[in-house]
Amino acid sequence: MSAPILGITTYAPREGLARFSLPVEYVHAVRRAGALPWLIAPGEPRLAELFARLDGLVLSGGGDLDPEFYGGAQHPTLYGVNRERDRMELELARLALERKLPTLGICRGCQVINVAFGGSLIEHLPDEVGEEVAHRGSAPGTSSLHAVELERGSRVAQIVGGLTARTSSSHHQALRRVAPGLEVTARASDGTIEAVERGDHPFYLAVQWHPEETAATDASQQRLFDALVAAAREHGGQTR
Repeated sequence: MSAPILGITTYAPREGLARFSLPVEYVHAVRRAGALPWLIAPGEPRLAELFARLDGLVLSGGGDLDPEFYGGAQHPTLYGVNRERDRMELELARLALERKLPTLGICRGCQVINVAFGGSLIEHLPDEVGEEVAHRGSAPGTSSLHAVELERGSRVAQIVGGLTARTSSSHHQALRRVAPGLEVTARASDGTIEAVERGDHPFYLAVQWHPEETAATDASQQRLFDALVAAAREHGGQTR
């Protein structure tokens, strides 16, 4: 079959900047895995038609979800909130589960998947776990590296190839109440949930870190995209 098509959600326009954006590392990682990237911007009016053409999905990182979607509280550190993007990605997450579309959630994407099925978020992680583990860089928009412990026998551990991973992170929120159907399969040393997955789906996995940032030099992180594309190729072969 031809190369599978992977949808990748883009970031919403920032205030005063009328353009959609996405870090290039997402596209590079998907291309290295052998798939064709298809960028999905917030507000797509023909989402069902678009969805029917996809073989897999990446829910990317970016700004915070509006706390109203999970019964959370407003917090002064919230940034990049865009309800149009929230609504679209929550719908995509639900469609992907319903239609068995291989899906990888990354950072915000992990949070979207949790909220889509009734979970909630920690509004500002340092308020609850402190800052012994640096979940983001010291400057705005930068990342930090820290270790993550993976559950033995989990899909994410099998893909990464071990029970410990060195991950690149840039987030100030994380999962609080885990949605029904999701299994926690990785944590940081401070207890922060770092990965969830579903056992009733061919490939439905979400990580709190940013594998795309290190995938070019860390084969264990590139394998997350390779595994997604392999599942997408199988999905496409079954549905076309």
